Amino acid sequence: MAVASFLSLKPLVLLLGFLLCGLVPGVSSQDSPFLLAEFEKWISDHGRVYESDREKSERFSIFKANYEYIQEKNREPGLTYTLGLNEFADLTNDEFVARYTGALRPTDADATVPAEPFEFDNLRVPASIDWRTYGAVTPVKNQGSCGSCWAFSAVAAIEGAVKIKKGTLLSLSEQELVDCVTTCYKCQGGRADNAFQWVKTNGGITTEANYAYSATNGFCNANLISYHAASITGYAYVPSYNETALMYAVAMQPVSVSLDASSSSFQFYSGGIYTGPCDGTINHAVTFIGYGVDSKGMKYWILKNSWGTTWGATGYMYIQKDVYPEGTRGLCGLAIEPSYPIASSSASA
Repeated sequence: MAVASFLSLKPLVLLLGFLLCGLVPGVSSQDSPFLLAEFEKWISDHGRVYESDREKSERFSIFKANYEYIQEKNREPGLTYTLGLNEFADLTNDEFVARYTGALRPTDADATVPAEPFEFDNLRVPASIDWRTYGAVTPVKNQGSCGSCWAFSAVAAIEGAVKIKKGTLLSLSEQELVDCVTTCYKCQGGRADNAFQWVKTNGGITTEANYAYSATNGFCNANLISYHAASITGYAYVPSYNETALMYAVAMQPVSVSLDASSSSFQFYSGGIYTGPCDGTINHAVTFIGYGVDSKGMKYWILKNSWGTTWGATGYMYIQKDVYPEGTRGLCGLAIEPSYPIASSSASA
């Protein structure tokens, strides 16, 4: 009877052993169905559909490599942030960078509208600020597989500036910028300051509801852009390589920032204060919507991204502030060339 009972339980014991081997250090997940089950769950959660079994097998191999990287990174002693599986888990790092970044460095031909002087120097600012608590930040959006981060960065900064100056938070149109800013390259990349220049010249920008986002290279719709829900009077650059000046600016309003988002740790960031690795190779545009310091004294910036809420801390990142001496690029190049829109408090749009 005892032998029969054991034999009846043997399949369950073996299955449990297989499941556990994916969790036990030193045992390869390759030998366990645990990771395959995780992959199937991830496919269901993110609505992935693969065209063939071969493609699915290839994506599983990438998923497995990313999973193992995440587990290894999270075991590093003293790490101040965590990584996790997100919607990018079946992409190689090269694929991720190609599809989801798109900030460009400036050229001499970029400045079609001159910038205004920096206006926030030597201010008395709070030790911390989060513009979300003031209602100046719209919900996190998702650029999709389109290198339009520059448009989302610019729009988030304009939304915040208009709310602060006029008291109304509007969700504005990224697709209008993607379709209409001729000094940018649609889904192939662009710059937030070029977007600010265009909005000023155009006389304003419409709402997202009026000109909906499609994550495609569309044509500029002259009828839709004639309705101006919000406007700016200009834009300005934060002095380069100066995180103190950047703090002054962020204390007054959200600021567009470009940085290096190409590392796998950035790709799978899920919370905590990000400390790298990264360099100053700018390839992604975001919006800084605050700053602060944690209980251990580590300073950070609050970064609003445009990769949806499944990435990061529900779409946000806390990235280390004041890592390098003044006069340097800042972590991931964040201090190289921030810019911000200037909104008027007048009654007109």
